[in-house]
Amino acid sequence: MPNRHMTGLLVGLVSGATMSVAYAADTATLQGHVLSSADKRPLAGARIQIRETGTSTTTSSDGAFSFTRLAAGQYTLVITPTRSAAVERTVVVRENDTTSDDLTVDAAVPSLDRVTVTSQRTANVVARATQQSAPNMVTIRTADDIRKAPDVSAAEAAARMPGVSLETDSGEGRYVNIRGLDTNLNSTTFGGIHLPPTNPASAQNGGRAVALDTIPAGMIGQILVTNTNKPEQDADALGGTIDISPRTLPPSGKPFLDAKLGSGVETLRGSTVSDVEMTAGARFGAHGIAGLGSGITSYSDAPFTFIGTFAYNQDHRGVDDEENAYVDAAGVPNKAYAQTDPRYYNYHRKRLGYGGELDFQPNADNKWYFRYYNFGYTENVNRQDLQTNFTGNPVQNANGTLTDTATYAKGLRDEKETLRTQLFALGGENKIGPGKIDYRAGFTSGTYDKPYDLNSTFNNGPPATVTYYPGFDYATQSIVSGPNPADPAGYTLGQIVNSSQYVKTNEWSANVNYTLPAHFTSADDEQFKFGAGLRRMTFASAQSNYTYSPAAGIPLSQAVFGAPNVFYNGMYNIGPSISDGVMSGLYGAAAANGNLTAYPLKDAAAFSAINENIYSMYGQYQFGWGRLGVLAGLRGEWTQDTFSGNLINGSSVTPNQTANNYFNLFPSVQLRYDFTPTLVGRAIYSSTIARPGFAQSSASVLADAGTGTVTTGNPNLKPTTSQNFDIQFEKYLPHGGIISLGAFDKSMTDYVVGQSSTVFSSPYLPGYSGPIKLLSFANVSSARVRGVTANYEQHFTQLPGFLSGLGAGANWTWTNSHLDIRPGDDHTLPSGPRNSYNASVFYERGPLDMRLSASYVGKSLWAVGSSAATDVYTASRFSLDFGGSYQIRKDVGIYLDVRNILNTPLKFYEGSPDRPIQREFYGPTVMVGLTINE
Repeated sequence: MPNRHMTGLLVGLVSGATMSVAYAADTATLQGHVLSSADKRPLAGARIQIRETGTSTTTSSDGAFSFTRLAAGQYTLVITPTRSAAVERTVVVRENDTTSDDLTVDAAVPSLDRVTVTSQRTANVVARATQQSAPNMVTIRTADDIRKAPDVSAAEAAARMPGVSLETDSGEGRYVNIRGLDTNLNSTTFGGIHLPPTNPASAQNGGRAVALDTIPAGMIGQILVTNTNKPEQDADALGGTIDISPRTLPPSGKPFLDAKLGSGVETLRGSTVSDVEMTAGARFGAHGIAGLGSGITSYSDAPFTFIGTFAYNQDHRGVDDEENAYVDAAGVPNKAYAQTDPRYYNYHRKRLGYGGELDFQPNADNKWYFRYYNFGYTENVNRQDLQTNFTGNPVQNANGTLTDTATYAKGLRDEKETLRTQLFALGGENKIGPGKIDYRAGFTSGTYDKPYDLNSTFNNGPPATVTYYPGFDYATQSIVSGPNPADPAGYTLGQIVNSSQYVKTNEWSANVNYTLPAHFTSADDEQFKFGAGLRRMTFASAQSNYTYSPAAGIPLSQAVFGAPNVFYNGMYNIGPSISDGVMSGLYGAAAANGNLTAYPLKDAAAFSAINENIYSMYGQYQFGWGRLGVLAGLRGEWTQDTFSGNLINGSSVTPNQTANNYFNLFPSVQLRYDFTPTLVGRAIYSSTIARPGFAQSSASVLADAGTGTVTTGNPNLKPTTSQNFDIQFEKYLPHGGIISLGAFDKSMTDYVVGQSSTVFSSPYLPGYSGPIKLLSFANVSSARVRGVTANYEQHFTQLPGFLSGLGAGANWTWTNSHLDIRPGDDHTLPSGPRNSYNASVFYERGPLDMRLSASYVGKSLWAVGSSAATDVYTASRFSLDFGGSYQIRKDVGIYLDVRNILNTPLKFYEGSPDRPIQREFYGPTVMVGLTINE
């Protein structure tokens, strides 16, 4: 070991940046710096040798080194500083490109594989090295990797990572679940700042989940999924933490521009898609805009750094959907329909994200930054549908069909919603004595704004006799007698129902951390770290509901246009479209004339406001001996909640407010052992929390004396806490490859479930005689999820010739969970598929990059019903995507993406797979475009 008072090392190098191509060998350049970690001064005289070629050089007076005219490929650098032991690093050099970046280590290290690399274009080999050296269990997906698949949002990009499964809606990924736990139990951050929710519709009425479809893929620098939180991280990560990093500038400061321009078609309707991404940045100062490799010899020459990013995606997705409702009554056939409803959708979504970061770094010991980001989307929905409403008393026919009497209703939904997140952050880091202090203040705002949701219903009076055969993925029926439902004749306007909703979540946060290097053990990365933080959140949700019911029936013929909508592979004809312009005009006139019916009690019952303060402190110690590394620490969080709502009883509205406070401690011990330089074992104990959802803890109460029903949130809910155990083995392969296998166990206390119970007295219905149905939420004493995760990725560079570009990857997660979803009814956890996996085959050689990716998510419980027969499940699904690109020259490329090749449907069923309640599909999407990397 070197003397502890000896100056440490800073070794500057990073692997390749953008994918590039050249048609002549020996054109790549590898360069970097060797500096003192104590004072960041250049370290001259360090010998650096490329093991594969034998070529060597010595660092100059400014710590710089350079190798030119290298062939593209993988190299091992042996760095031997004066009076220190040699260290090694495997790097990848790409043709016709220059790799030049700096990275730091706090002390002399036996292997540079333990160094964490941060870069705008972090190559997979470097990201994998970061994963290998981490004291806890993390997985990283870089911007380069994200671009290789046709993912349009953070949800789809994260879902390709081990242990992560996707929830979709309207043809795109929206939420992700981690290791069998639903999305509300995760923590999501952007650049380390906690993100608020934007979409109020999430599983189990949680309301805390972050809708990741609001974040364009083009804004992402990398996604890091933390499976075992360190004490320095927020503890509200029962499933895990998803940290989305924005695009960043390489430490070299070399100016760069990444751009992507694309267009395509969604094949179901033949509608168009457009996609634009752009990110640019540079260092600048007194010497103008330049990089450290362009004559800049110190931070003070170019102390400012700016990076800006912009992403815009627009589509006009069509959806073919068919939804059913069942009678669910004794004495009626199990699959008897109460309603069938084929739906013809046209969506128009505009996803927009932009922002940037300005840094000031006058020297290596001090840095300050300001960040602003804004992302989200606006979506318009036009839904044409035709409902067949049955009496629910069918006759069973000898051939297995059912015959029932039905009436028809033709409808239009015209809706608009905007989901948006804003983020501000101001922070810095400074060296103070032997240690470092870092600090940050942030503000985030998440909004859901639905200004209108007009639902128009035209009813056809004469009943029909209909025969149908139940049990298919779609409802097939024939008319025995009665009107033709696709004919507008006979329909008159019944009502127009409109609702608006506005939900806003603001969060102010601040934290400070101090890191102090230590030398009590032989660990090179030994340190104490402690800090404190504050998060102050406000949540408010409000609705407005109105109905227009015309005194005289308005005929449908006055509102329809165009040819009949025939869809779902030609199975359904629901007649011509209803004009949204005509219907909004009718509704607007009714509003102007005072002909709307308001629902003040319903609006008051929907109001909810929550204030939440979380105060935290932690301390952790990272140390070790030889091959053993240990991270141990303790975190404490004090939570103060105030809930405001309304108590609705009859026609009276009474404000209702209550509070709930609790304190939790979160110990953690995380062990890693390096069996060899490339084989790592981990054994980890950690503890986490999931606070009750906003709807689950609402203080609003709706008491209906007419039906004897009380519907309420439960502000007295306890948070769900978990004791977590993980063990994992990881074998790191060349070129960023990996083979890993792990097992985990999460033992949870006070899991929150929906509850339907019968009571015989309630303070909300005083004097009511008879049983009262109470709909609320409760804590279940215990729940558990165990599982196995496996991950594999390998580039087959050992194959001869053109076959050396082949590679393959796969990850698989299996879970076994238990929860009493109803008293005495043991079940798997909601949103927890038993099996999920991703698999890919790819080809990366020279200018060509191709990847075929498959994803599978098993069935999972979506909503808990009153019995097993009425539980709702998401059906299993298998999807296939393709991404390909070709570099025409170093800075210009073309790409082809094909999403949803198999036209995989989204399907829900009630009780059993032969009782589908929703099945929708979208068709493949094809995109072509141009990439620019300068």
